[in-house]
Amino acid sequence: MPESQPAVSLLESLRARSAALRNADLPSRRPAAEVMRDIDRRLLSTFRWLDEALGHLDAIRPHARHRFEVDPVLTLVAPGYDGGFVSCRRCAIAGLDLIDRIELFYRMTGDTPLRFEIRQAAVAAMSERLRAVQLEFDYRIQHDERRALRHASFTVAPVVTASVLFCPDYHRSVVTVSLRNVDRLESVVLEFAPEAIGEPTLEDLVRLMLGESNVFLKRAPLARVGVRAGG
Repeated sequence: MPESQPAVSLLESLRARSAALRNADLPSRRPAAEVMRDIDRRLLSTFRWLDEALGHLDAIRPHARHRFEVDPVLTLVAPGYDGGFVSCRRCAIAGLDLIDRIELFYRMTGDTPLRFEIRQAAVAAMSERLRAVQLEFDYRIQHDERRALRHASFTVAPVVTASVLFCPDYHRSVVTVSLRNVDRLESVVLEFAPEAIGEPTLEDLVRLMLGESNVFLKRAPLARVGVRAGG
């Protein structure tokens, strides 16, 4: 009668199974520093690409297919690209010299100032709305012929200041991209996997800036609440 095999203890069984899984996963795991440097290199390529693209836009000065609105009082239609720049800031993160953020700023301008009138009682609320979207304005209080009713005449500069901020989270391996006044007068924050930020994505960003396509907004989900998005 053959001898029975010695029983394997539960702990030995768990040890063998966990070791097999760890070894199977070993080729896909990389040191954290290497992953962080890869994100940094990708962002550096992003900065260089955007810097060249903005240089061309500065020379071409195209008009954008946008309608920037503050409903219901004003609409800026098809403003022209009026210059921009991109900057890159580095800092020490986990003992490495890495890109902390990339910031892109540009202006879109119309031909003539925008004017409208509202009741005097609504001046404070309207002023707050215009400041929130970074529009420059002035207003004067007007009286009717009997000096009984008063309203405010607003003059708004036809200039939209827009920005795009790339802010990496090296520990989570994500890059948040914050857009302000790019597609419309509002802010949107998207969360990209680093490998998703390549030339096709940057091309879609420029197309979004010029109002030619909104595909960029569909390339990544909205950032989760609490994710660092810069400011």
